[in-house]
Amino acid sequence: MFKKLFKNKAVQMSTPIVGKVIELEEVPDQVFSGKMVGDGFAIDPTEGKVYAPIDGEVIQIFPTKHAIGIKSTEGIEVLIHFGIDTVELKGEGFTSYILAGDQVKVGDLLLEVDLSVLEARGKSAITPIIFTDKKQYKSFDVSYKEVLKNDTVCSITL
Repeated sequence: MFKKLFKNKAVQMSTPIVGKVIELEEVPDQVFSGKMVGDGFAIDPTEGKVYAPIDGEVIQIFPTKHAIGIKSTEGIEVLIHFGIDTVELKGEGFTSYILAGDQVKVGDLLLEVDLSVLEARGKSAITPIIFTDKKQYKSFDVSYKEVLKNDTVCSITL
């Protein structure tokens, strides 16, 4: 249904995290760099705040708070997975401001991460941003650069 309503529309995605946008292949985890979960990009954060990159609904927040799934109003599912192997922290250093089912708008604060906890535990803060279902979009174009809050980081063609 969504695909028919929004066919050929370009959806602009804001950066969920301040930092440097990198290619997914640079992520130090083969599950993400090998695109086993889906395609996308990653951000090497310079701060530990995660913002809603699109308007939509929170469809999942992991109990360990390290990953959030959002479904855009156009039907695009986005997974924000903060850090690598951060599930092992069991929520330590993560503060969530949302619940599954919450409606979010671009720029809403979703999560805060204490980067010093990740560093002390030897975890990479590199954060994959994954489009989990290839059938939901035709293509996407990413700006690989340093990004600030609310900068456009990606254009997704439906």
